[in-house]
Amino acid sequence: MSGHWCVVPAAGRGRRFGGDTPKQYLRIGDKPLVTHTLERLAAHSRVAGFVLVLAPDDATWTRGLIEVLGKPLLIANGGAERADSVLAGLRALPASVAMEHFVLVHDAARPCVRAEDVTRLIERAVPAGGGLLAAPLRDTLKRADGQGRSNGTEPRESRWRALTPQLFRRGELDAALAAALAAGVAITDEAMAMERAGHAPLLVEGAEDNIKVTTPADLALAEFLLSR
Repeated sequence: MSGHWCVVPAAGRGRRFGGDTPKQYLRIGDKPLVTHTLERLAAHSRVAGFVLVLAPDDATWTRGLIEVLGKPLLIANGGAERADSVLAGLRALPASVAMEHFVLVHDAARPCVRAEDVTRLIERAVPAGGGLLAAPLRDTLKRADGQGRSNGTEPRESRWRALTPQLFRRGELDAALAAALAAGVAITDEAMAMERAGHAPLLVEGAEDNIKVTTPADLALAEFLLSR
């Protein structure tokens, strides 16, 4: 197989953002946020195609769209949680993506990912058996009590913020997500499922500006970063 397929979960409602429009469809310039994300990844020579995972009742996405910058785009219906959606995306991949092949998973709301970070992730995580982009914590961490007061300072050494893309073998990630769902474990990213299954994903340092749009301020920052 030439290049890596990418699963892009976009079935969320973006409740933390607020408003009636799911955040992946908010516009930056003349395009929805999710389109910026897909085109950013599609421009990378080592991305082969996409499975975009949507809510079953999503009426906004143009489902007749079958490619992004000339690369194939498939659609899958997501579930209630991120793990459900990513698992659905993995199972919608074409048969040419074997269980031992490495697959990328990237947040629809991260439109600023850098091409050089995707390259570094692939080059380092494939020989390591899987990994993820991440950023080491640089701020001082405080522990809060029940009244919202600081009652301690946490060590920041060996603490990283998980980013995406994350890169794992299709079969191993499928099994890890399915096991977590069966056990009722709330999975917040793919690396968490892999850790639970006994794997040790490689942390590959990525740019701090690979932000996830969660608030209106994030959207404004993403617009600024993309305009540069």
